[in-house]
Amino acid sequence: MSLEKVKAYFSGTEFDGKIIEFDTSSATVELAAAALGCDGDMIAKTLSLLIDEKPIIIVMSGNSKIDNAKYRGVFKTKAKMIPFDAVERYIGHAPGGVCPFALDPSISVYLDVSLKKHDFVYPAAGSSNSAVKMTIAQLEKYSGFREWIDVGK
Repeated sequence: MSLEKVKAYFSGTEFDGKIIEFDTSSATVELAAAALGCDGDMIAKTLSLLIDEKPIIIVMSGNSKIDNAKYRGVFKTKAKMIPFDAVERYIGHAPGGVCPFALDPSISVYLDVSLKKHDFVYPAAGSSNSAVKMTIAQLEKYSGFREWIDVGK
């Protein structure tokens, strides 16, 4: 189970035991914001994409969307989302619980600059009813991100 992988990933860190689990779904930005009682933009949504059939992750603020021209400028290709039914196979987390933690090291993680306007954000924690509250510095540290990018609108 993905949630258990994320809990093990955080074991012995400052987030050990701090994953928030909900009785309801937090699988979308709207549901997560409602469960947490925060603005949807504070949800650190994680998008699963393919570049040359290799998976990547982009974490961006909840109200942001991919700007196709900016994406093409950064990655030199059109944005291609991983099909819903293939996300878990490629990423290791099912849709609704995709997060930048406990990933295979071959998956590149990118953080979108849209996150920087917040002091802290709430990424998922491996399941469709979990989250963890992190500062941007903590997200950088624990996501193992490759680089900051600007692909949102």
